[in-house]
Formats: sequence, C-alpha cells, structure tokens
Amino acid sequence: MADRIFEYTVPCHFGTESVLKREISGLGYEIAGTGDGRVNFRGGPEAAARANIFLRSAERVLLLAGRFKAESFDELFEGTKAIPWEEFLPVDAKFWVTKATTKNSRLFSTSDIQSIVKKAVVERLKKTYRTDWFKENGDDYPIRVFIFNDEVEVTLDTTGESLHKRGYRKLVGKAPLSETLAAALIQLTPWHADRILVDPFCGSGTFPIEAALIGANIAPGMNRSFTAENWRSVAPKKLWYSAVEEANDLIRRDVEMTIQGYDSDAEIIKAAMQNARAAGVEKYIHFQQRDVADLRHPKKYGFILTNPPYGERLEERAALPELYRTMGESFSKLDSWSWYILTAYSDSEKYIGRKADRNRKIYNGMIKTYFYQFMGPKPPARKAQTR
Repeated sequence: MADRIFEYTVPCHFGTESVLKREISGLGYEIAGTGDGRVNFRGGPEAAARANIFLRSAERVLLLAGRFKAESFDELFEGTKAIPWEEFLPVDAKFWVTKATTKNSRLFSTSDIQSIVKKAVVERLKKTYRTDWFKENGDDYPIRVFIFNDEVEVTLDTTGESLHKRGYRKLVGKAPLSETLAAALIQLTPWHADRILVDPFCGSGTFPIEAALIGANIAPGMNRSFTAENWRSVAPKKLWYSAVEEANDLIRRDVEMTIQGYDSDAEIIKAAMQNARAAGVEKYIHFQQRDVADLRHPKKYGFILTNPPYGERLEERAALPELYRTMGESFSKLDSWSWYILTAYSDSEKYIGRKADRNRKIYNGMIKTYFYQFMGPKPPARKAQTR
C-alpha cells in the first residue's frame, strides 16, 4: 500500500473547519471536501502519521474504507461487505464498530447499524481467510460509521484516544477547555509568537500552553501513541518514526515569547504550572494568581485570549453581570490591545460595554458559545535597520 492514496476524514469542533482546512493544506495534502465539523483530504499512508502528530485542531484522523448509499439494512450489509477489508485487517485483528452516527437518513438505529456492519466485515473476512472463527487477539482496528442523507461512510479510526488528549494535562479545573478547541481559537486570531498573550481566566492553562506549543512549533502529537502505529499493512512503523523526526527538526528552540496566565484560584494556578512543565513549555509562560480586576500590563498591542465563566450552574449566573462589567473595565485600560473571548453568556457585550467587531459561533462540546473578537489597532510597522 506504499503508493496508495487514501481519503481521510478529520472531525473537528463545529465552527473551526477553516482552521483545520488550513492546517491540512499546510501539510501539503489535497482537500477532498468540507462539511459541518469535518474536513476530508487525500494522502498516502504517511498521512495517517503526519496528520495525527501535526494537526492541532483535529479531534481524530479516520481512514475512509468505503463509501456507498444505503436506504435499508440489506444495502448497509452488502455495501460494507463489498469493502476489501482484507487489505486493512489481518486475520488476528481485533475489530469492532466503536461508534455509528446517523442524520437525515432512513437508517437511524445506531445499535443495529453497529451490529450489521460488524457482521458484514466478518462475512467478508471469512471468505478471504477461509475461517469461520476469528480470535481477534491482535492489534485494535476500531471502526466508525457515518450516515448522512443515506450516504454511508465506513472508516477506520487511526487515532484511538481523541487528539485533544495531548498527554500534558494531568490536572484540570471545572469546565476545562479542550486542547484542540483552544488551539483552533488561537489560530483564528492574528497572534504570533512575537506578540504578548494574556489569559486572565487561565484555569488549568490550556490557552497559554497551546499558544506556547504553537509559538515554538512543537507538534501536539509528538509524545503520545496512536492506534494505527501497529497497522503494518496500512502505515508501517517507519512512517511514524519519520513523522516524529520531522516534527523534532521543526521545533523553534530559540524562540522567545511573552505568554501570561492569571487566575484568582491559587490551586488551579499550581495545576497550570504542572501542566506547562508536562508539556515542556514552562519556560515560555508566566503563571500568577491575580484577579481580573487587577489586570495590568505596561506594553502595547498585546492579545487577551480567554474563556471566562459563563454560568453553567444556575447559582453562578447572578454574578455574571458584575464579572463581565469588571472585565470590560480592566480590558479597556489596555487600550491598544485586542480581546478574544469565548463565552456562552449572551449578555457579554452589554456588560463589557462594547460591541464586538466580529462574532463567530463555536460549539464547545454540546454548548453553543460565541467567540467575541474586539480588535485593537495594528502595531506600527518596524523600521528596517540601517547600517
């Protein structure tokens, strides 16, 4: 399969598709299509390794095994059985349908879809391997099925544990922001490593840590494992070693950054520091216990990027107007800064005291949130040095 071109399906948070598309194109792959919360692209076997290791905003990387139309369970069975599973699964493969998703389709029972797809794969492999029994004591090959408008996509999950699990976040606060969403939101801003970045509600440090990883060009998947590492017939081990070596060569080891994370909770600041150490970026970030009312900074043209409380619990909502009013007052003192605020609180602009220049709808899990963007002036162009 060394010369074979596959199609990959890459899910992401709703509203961040443009970021993921840009990341995939940056790796040199051809975009095959974009939908709500997903981007498809074409690439060789090495793409399974490179996409898992390099993509920051992706949730997982799925290899498309087959696509067909099915309006009945018989068609689902026959379509799945027609896929050349022997090209992907060895005789000892442990395979199961880990998830089925269906929308606007005649087939809607996810448990029946999972059962029928599994049976169809077994029937195909029985004929190929000439056996009626599979021990399934080998490597994992999780299968995921998507049905939309009766169009079926059967995929193999190359990732395993979701890509938001970078491996560094051992300690979290309440309502933590996922690493993949944080990385996507940073990439929706014009922030670069030479600009100041402050998160005044940093919690366990996700925004500052992801920013440091981006600024130092540290690939998010360098220090974790993936399901497809053991898929000898699809992506041999050497491709994974090569991708890690590529990632290691691209790290900006001499970069200097000013990234700061503040929170009023002293214990969560300790957790953020530990997480930054685990991610290997502690030298780039200054964490400190500080209330948003005390936010100050002497320099101009910085960025505020934050995910403040937005009253998930009923008893917390009464405090929101005063909190957002305080945010507006503190942020306004940084008059040349840009502010980027992710929140589900619909009255944010009212109490901040300013209408956002841009507002993007983002789904944080099942919660509909808004990414308010308050744009500051651009810094003056640096004068070229003359000798």
